[in-house]
Amino acid sequence: MGVTCVCQMPVTEGKSVQQTVEILARKLEQLGAEKQGTFYVDCETYHTAASTMGNQAQQGKLMYVMHSSEAPLSCYALFENGPCLIADANFDVLMVKLKGFFQNAKANKIESRGTRYQYSDFLIKIGTVAMGPSARGISVEVDYCPCVVVNDCWNLIVEFMQSFMGSHAPGLPPVFSNKHDSVYSPGDTMVQYMELLNKIRKQQQGPVSGMR
Repeated sequence: MGVTCVCQMPVTEGKSVQQTVEILARKLEQLGAEKQGTFYVDCETYHTAASTMGNQAQQGKLMYVMHSSEAPLSCYALFENGPCLIADANFDVLMVKLKGFFQNAKANKIESRGTRYQYSDFLIKIGTVAMGPSARGISVEVDYCPCVVVNDCWNLIVEFMQSFMGSHAPGLPPVFSNKHDSVYSPGDTMVQYMELLNKIRKQQQGPVSGMR
């Protein structure tokens, strides 16, 4: 894994989520990108159990437990504005045992699933973001595999994303602000997914498109 950018692609006006995903896929294939299987990223929300808070007015902390098909033996635990902990898959079992401290907000599980594409040194993932049976948005992930330093390749990543996203290509992600000359890590990708999935989860305005 090299430097990776994760962002949201707006749904094309007059189109569904699935139709917009298909438009993006066609643009990538026209560039010469080839399909390389599928991927998923999921995120479950845990909140501090009420019994652990002495003051009832105190705001509980949220923790996000995430999984990625790119690292099937790993599990990521993230706090908002906090550290990203990387553990093995047994962390899910540990969370069950910690239910007296952290409770799973089951209705808030959100995931992105879709197709992986390879184009030269770029790995691209176009995903449909869903909560339950409902499609909520589109995620785009671009990984420039040969490089692990943001400053050395960010302009190249943006130029490539503009080739199939047009004006919707993103600006510099917040997680990059302290990463200019330091080595990029897989945890940085999961932080971006956490921020994106939370943003999409909170976007309740407008109609929700059903998945086909």
